[in-house]
Formats: sequence, C-alpha cells, structure tokens
Amino acid sequence: MSNVAEIRMQVMWNRLISVVEEQALTLLRTAFSTSVRESGDLSAGVFNPRGEMLAQAVTGTPGHVNTMAEAVLQFMNEIPREEMFEGDTYVTNDPWQGTGHLHDITMVSPSFLNGELVAFFACTAHVVDVGGRGFGADGKSVYEEGIQIPIMKFAERGTVNRDLIRILRSNVREPNQVVGDFYSLAACNDVGHRRLVDMMNEIGLTSLDGLGEFIFSRTHDAMLERIRTLPKGSWSNELVTDGYDEPVKLAAAVRVHDERIDVDFTGSAPMSRWGINVPIIYSKAYACYALKCVVAPDIPNNAASLAFFTVSSPTNILNAARPAPVALRHVIGHMVPDLVLGAIAQALPGKILAEGAAALWNIHISVRPANGAAGRRAEVLMFNSGGMGARPALDGLSATAFPSGVHTMPIEATEHTGPIVIWRKELRPDSGGDGEFRGGLGQVIEIAATDGHEFDFSAMFDRVRHPARGRNGGRDGAPGVVQLDDGTQLRPKGWQHVPEGRRLILELPGGGGYGDPARRNVDARAEDRSKGYVSENDR
Repeated sequence: MSNVAEIRMQVMWNRLISVVEEQALTLLRTAFSTSVRESGDLSAGVFNPRGEMLAQAVTGTPGHVNTMAEAVLQFMNEIPREEMFEGDTYVTNDPWQGTGHLHDITMVSPSFLNGELVAFFACTAHVVDVGGRGFGADGKSVYEEGIQIPIMKFAERGTVNRDLIRILRSNVREPNQVVGDFYSLAACNDVGHRRLVDMMNEIGLTSLDGLGEFIFSRTHDAMLERIRTLPKGSWSNELVTDGYDEPVKLAAAVRVHDERIDVDFTGSAPMSRWGINVPIIYSKAYACYALKCVVAPDIPNNAASLAFFTVSSPTNILNAARPAPVALRHVIGHMVPDLVLGAIAQALPGKILAEGAAALWNIHISVRPANGAAGRRAEVLMFNSGGMGARPALDGLSATAFPSGVHTMPIEATEHTGPIVIWRKELRPDSGGDGEFRGGLGQVIEIAATDGHEFDFSAMFDRVRHPARGRNGGRDGAPGVVQLDDGTQLRPKGWQHVPEGRRLILELPGGGGYGDPARRNVDARAEDRSKGYVSENDR
C-alpha cells in the first residue's frame, strides 16, 4: 500500500471513530436515566456485516463495550439475514446474550447502503428499573430480578413494536424513564447509521471491507508485537471479596504465549444463591480490559485486539449458568481486573498498580411518603466511586471509577430525580493506603429523605470486610463503612430501611498503597496533611 493510500485509510479510520463518538453523544444527550445522561454508563460501536467490531466510542465502560463485541453475534444468530430490513432495530437485556444483567439494554441496528447491508450499529445503556425485586442482590434466580426481553425486534422497517412498549410500561416502576431510554438507544444507532452513510457517500465507498481489513491488520500487527515482548509463562493470583453473607474467593491463572494470552478462573468460588453471580461474557470483558491496560493501552479496541485474549472457566461465580441471579454481577465483575493484574504483577514486577476499591458503590433508593402521608414516590440511582490503588510512580486517583470508568453523578442531578438530600459528599481522610505512593481516597456520602419521607435502599457495596491490598510493601486501603447517623451498622449488600429523620452515611473504601511507606517523599507527606488527605496525627 502506498503512503498516500495508507494515509487515506488512516483518515477514514479516524472518521469512523468520530461516527461512533457522535453515536454515543446522542445517547448521552437524549437519555432519561441519570445513570446514562450524567454517568456515561453506556457503550456504542460499529461492526462489519460479519459482526466483528470495527470501532468503539471512547465514551463508555469496558463491561458494556467488550460484552457488546460478542453480543452482536448473538443477535445475528437469532435473526436471520433475510429477516433484516432497513429501519430495523433489535433489542435484548438477556444477561447471557447481552451484558450480564437485566438492567442493561442492548440494541443492534443493521445499516444499509443502496439496499446492501454494510454494517451494524450497537449500543448499550443501564436503565433505572426493570421491575422484579429492583436493582439488588436479594433475588434467588434471574426470574425474580425483572422483565426478561429475548432478542427481538424493537422496530421493523421503522415501525416500533407497540406491544413491547405496553409490556414494558406494565412491568417497571419508572415507565416514562425506561421507555424514554429505549427510544434514546434506538436514536443513538440511527444517528450512527446516518453519519456512516454520509461518510461512505462522501468518500465513494460501497462497503467497509477494505477499511475493515486495514483496521484489523494494523491492530493485529501492533498487538502481536506487544505480546511478543512479554515474559512467557503462567502466573496465578487469588482475591477474597465480601460476598453477600460469606466471603467469596476469586482465582485466576494467566498464561502468556507467543501469540496470545489465556485467563482461566478455575478455583473461584461456586455460584452464589444471591444475585452476585457473573455470566462469563462479563467476566471476560473485564479480564480482557485488564490485559489490554497492561499490554496495549494505546492500541484501539476492536475485534482484532480482543482476539488475542481467551478466557475460560468451569461453572462458578465467574461463569454463572442460567437461571442464576446476576443483578449485581458488576460487584464481583469489577474485581476481575485486580484479580488478573495481581497475576500479571508477578510477571512484570514494579509495573502494576495496587488494588483499588474496584466495585462501584452503587445505591438504588426507593423513596416514599412516611406513615401514609402525602408526598412523592421515586426511584433514585446513584453511582459512587472509592479510591484507585497507588501506581508504581504516582499516588492513586481519589474517588475514581476504575475499572468501570463511569462518572459520579452530580448531586444536583440526583436530588432532582426524587425527594432526597445529599447532605455531604467529600473525600474521606486517611482512607488511602500508606506507601511510597499513597492509595487514592474514598468518599464520605450522607443521604436523607426530605421531610415527611422515608426510603429503602439496595446496598451494592464491597471492600467492607476485605479492603484493597497494597503492593510491594504498600499498606492496605481503608475498608468501607455503611451506617446510619446514630451509629447503627448496616449490611454492605441487600435491601434495608432508613426511617424518616435518619441519615445514611457511606464511607467508601480507599485504594492500596504502593511501595515501602518509609520511602515516601517528605514533601508529599506534608502536602497530604495540608490538603486534609491525611490527619495530622495519622502517621
């Protein structure tokens, strides 16, 4: 390929990425749920007619993007090519064919140019409610966790399936928000399709075959080069999480070959009777993300880069079989990167960050008038983050969602959704693990219902009994705390009640430290104290 032709292909590749970025921004701007609109809990991407991901939007989470990369193939298996028409949009929230739990809606739309199928657009977003027990770990099977939508048509030839809309409205607590998000997802794909057609007409393309071959060949060669520089061998790691009512052991073996990396979750705990199980599609998504962070963080994420990683597991908590409850699959799933990175750290000493809070401290609040009084009912969802682990040469980032990458919701947006008040939201002093480099700080969040209201909440928290571990001599981060303002200790998982007049206080866990604390720079310690990150009498 000549230099001019290669430059032209690179420009088109960048243009394709801009197409999916606009696709994602459409969803951000039109979504009804704060989890999408404010936190970016979504993904968007474009695929070739064989269902291989060509490009993804930068906006989004690994758990959505990397599961979506497999989900499109599931849609193609369910809907024959002869039943795909211009104007179609397909939908599912099947945990084993989508992104791991019912709260995520995945939509796929075929893209036609002059009557020929040239691409698929796909997107995923978390909606505020899917009925059932609500967003929590208390279900004993997936049948209790909400409405299940098999792979089906949301729209055919541009006409929306009104029966599906009526079924949705009858099964969820926030029908306007949920149905609105369905339309936002469909619009997201539609914008991607229109921009792709504009691009192809402008450039004179009749298919994406040539561009796809360029993308995949360049990605493949770059990934292969990186993997060949890694030490070869097998390394194992174990990690213990809080679980629901008893600790859960996670185990991983990582083997680096000349041309691929394998991850095996044999040895992990068996499936739980509570909704913290993880379908393998989600475990694989975060295992691949962890590996890519180490091997090739700068190489675009597409079918060619993901093809170098294989993930396997017997049936266990990281490979849960239907109909296991999976609503909180993210709590265990977000631990997978720390688990995998702990194994890789043995192969690459001095290069891998310490463990962090990992799992988001999501909270679903169901607020209502107290004692039958007049007032407002609402379902409120908040995403919150603890501290990241310290890095080999830098302190950990505070209140940062790693590995999910979602944003924390602004207080104003959260309070607007229902009769609650966030009285306090601030960094938690002394929560980062000590070390040559300090772990990131968690947060302190204080929540109450407005006068005349009470609320139930679904706790989805971890690192309360098993804090983030430091690395290379660094100290562990502080564990999380869940309590009322009168000191009553609450459970880290499950639905619980906060009576009128009481406040819920969440102290989010900090990240582990890195390196011997005795080696920490004197000026860095002084700065920690001056900023209030560390108490005056802490060290």
